[in-house]
Amino acid sequence: MADTIAAVATAHGVGSISIIRLSGDSALSIAVKLTKKEKLTPRYAHLCPLYNKDGELIDEAIVIYFKGPHSFTAEDIVEFQCHGGQVVAEEILKSVLHEGARLAEPGEFSRRAFFNGRIDLTEAEAIAQLIEAKSEDAAKILARQIKGSLKEYIEDMRNALLEILAYCEVSIDYAEEDLPEDLVLQMKSRLQNIMDELGRTLRASESRRGLMQGFKVAIIGKPNVGKSSLLNSLLDYDRAIVSDIAGTTRDTIEEQVRIGTHLIRIVDTAGIREAGDEIERIGIERTINAIRESEIVIALFDGSAEMDKEDRTILDLMNLYKDDRTFITVINKSDLKQIFDTAGLNGFEPIRLSCKKSSAELIDVLKSIMDLQNSSDEMMLISLRQIDAVRSVLKAIKEAEEHLDDQLLELFSFHLGEAIRALSSITRPFENDEMLDKMFGSFCLGK
Repeated sequence: MADTIAAVATAHGVGSISIIRLSGDSALSIAVKLTKKEKLTPRYAHLCPLYNKDGELIDEAIVIYFKGPHSFTAEDIVEFQCHGGQVVAEEILKSVLHEGARLAEPGEFSRRAFFNGRIDLTEAEAIAQLIEAKSEDAAKILARQIKGSLKEYIEDMRNALLEILAYCEVSIDYAEEDLPEDLVLQMKSRLQNIMDELGRTLRASESRRGLMQGFKVAIIGKPNVGKSSLLNSLLDYDRAIVSDIAGTTRDTIEEQVRIGTHLIRIVDTAGIREAGDEIERIGIERTINAIRESEIVIALFDGSAEMDKEDRTILDLMNLYKDDRTFITVINKSDLKQIFDTAGLNGFEPIRLSCKKSSAELIDVLKSIMDLQNSSDEMMLISLRQIDAVRSVLKAIKEAEEHLDDQLLELFSFHLGEAIRALSSITRPFENDEMLDKMFGSFCLGK
């Protein structure tokens, strides 16, 4: 990685400033050529003109030099902060490329920071996700992880497993030494504590997935209950076609809206009823898929009509998925004479509103549900990669525990090593020497 890379670090478009970033061995010498200065003082903002290869003035910009290893990539970094606009930024980039830099690949600055030991994989993923954070709560979680909170948590779990593995290796290799008689019970107890802790983290992460990706909210109900009217009310503009003809919405419609500090994706689905044609049947299937893919489901019923077979189909789906996601039951058309019998909702407590007048009460309920997702103090995994890794850890520990019961310590050691490797993949690779350091550092064996 001795070559020097360069890229525009700000989004394309018109803005106050644009930033062009250089990283590598030649970053300083390239910057000196463009500025025609004799030297650049590290961590000092220099206001100076920039020139292209023909000596023509490009812009007057702020130039900051970060001397490695005290930089994001642990290499020499130079940042040019020029006037905003695509033309100026591209001209500076063209000039640094002419002086010997190459265009950076996507994510290459962070990749260099990882390989140079400045960040680990959890911090790299947090940086990537912070850029696209869907809520203030998500941004706060990601900011803590950039500072290393998840790394420290994983390291603690990892060290606990390494210590257990060290105990096991001592039991295998130094059986003649005086070891505690209840060693197996101690290892089982410590393994159970680790499994309990990781299990809580996994469950909390899966239930709070909407914080990272943006909550997905599906609106379901039979035709003509007001789903499209509710969507338009939540968006505060007419996105969906509204009519008195049942089945106007034949497909799912998805839009984004901010509620409180959260960005949510709202899906207006086709009404669930007996399929009259192939297109409508596909629409119904997509409705069911929307329920499966959503964290929150708004089940809409018509307060001005009696409960019928189609309403009961909605209730059947609610009962089927009620343990996996949150349902909000809404009785619409409260401005009309109320006929719908809420006793048939089987414990689903409804709120009443008229979508044509106001959805304020529903918005408050949605906000409180999403805010509640961030009330937990549990550590959170922020990517599917991390979640899959923890699942693998728990599986390997469970398999190891089975061999511990039979005192097959070699097999126990093998599966525990698999667990450590899976856990280490979240932050950094596992080295077998670390286990040896633990083993010989924890026990005074005199060998």
